[in-house]
Amino acid sequence: MTSEQQAADPVVEPTVEEPPRRSNTQRNLILLIVAILVVNVVAIILVPPFPKEGQPGDACAYPVCFINGTLELPAPHTVWAPEGAPPPGTGLITFDVSLSSTLVTLFIISIGILVVGALAARLRAPVPGFIQNFTEWTVESLSNFGTGLAGPAARPYLPIFIGAFILILVSNWSGLLPIVGKVEFLRAPTSDVNVTLGFALVAFLFFEFQGFRKLGFGGYLGKFFPFYEFKKGISAGIIAMFVGLIELMLEFVKPLTLSMRLFGNIFGGEVALGVFTALAMAFVVPVALYGLEVILNFVQALIFSVLTLIFTVLAIESHQHEEGHIGEETVEAIHEGMYGGPQTAAAH
Repeated sequence: MTSEQQAADPVVEPTVEEPPRRSNTQRNLILLIVAILVVNVVAIILVPPFPKEGQPGDACAYPVCFINGTLELPAPHTVWAPEGAPPPGTGLITFDVSLSSTLVTLFIISIGILVVGALAARLRAPVPGFIQNFTEWTVESLSNFGTGLAGPAARPYLPIFIGAFILILVSNWSGLLPIVGKVEFLRAPTSDVNVTLGFALVAFLFFEFQGFRKLGFGGYLGKFFPFYEFKKGISAGIIAMFVGLIELMLEFVKPLTLSMRLFGNIFGGEVALGVFTALAMAFVVPVALYGLEVILNFVQALIFSVLTLIFTVLAIESHQHEEGHIGEETVEAIHEGMYGGPQTAAAH
């Protein structure tokens, strides 16, 4: 190779591989674990557990007192009650005008969500900031998810779906804050069966109202009492009525399942978190359980809001044409099983 060719060829320098850098996700995860450990240590030092009958600073025996001191079982603390009001009843269903710790926390969360929403609506700008970006991303993601799950018919009810999800999610996550549950007037709203039952009843009334509004009184009740099936015969009518009565009973089970599923998972998670935190103090086990609770609380909020949306879409759908063949198809299936085939059944 001549000197001119050597001068023309570029000089290739050996590349030195840089050591792989730790990803931002790993760094953030480590920082989150360290922050939770620090918060647990500070919480134990500043707000140590104490006997339920005692005062802050009293000696607390490990581990029973530590466990009992981190839990509030099961009724929430009464923050305010009318003067001269009797103590809360112990029956299954009672009525009294009072303000519990779960309601106080729910009011604070609701006001906070409304303030953030109002700020996001007022601070709309050509170059959006963090609040506007985050709010728009949240609403758009949940809208696309709800539409993809329940179809175009769900679009008018997406605000209910989004609002229920955000409110329940923040209520669930509030129980993971160290101060919530340690202070008497603060407790996670969804760890109280009264709150979850209230959410479920509101959702139940909403999708039942939408069913009556969309289909009319007779059209909606016709889904549960399909008298038109008797046009197909006595057997078809009886079977269709039996199926409709089962659906009617299941309709009233919906608020019970919605409320108890949410309450059981959130309250059970708080009990497990309190026990592990008291036993393991500020070690790694509570941190792993915190991460699990964050995911489970998210899933429970999603399940409640998705079921509310699905129940609403099902309530507004008219199944008269489909249900008009329930009794007929069932009778045909019975005849096929008895006589050996559709042709033989038709002959009989």
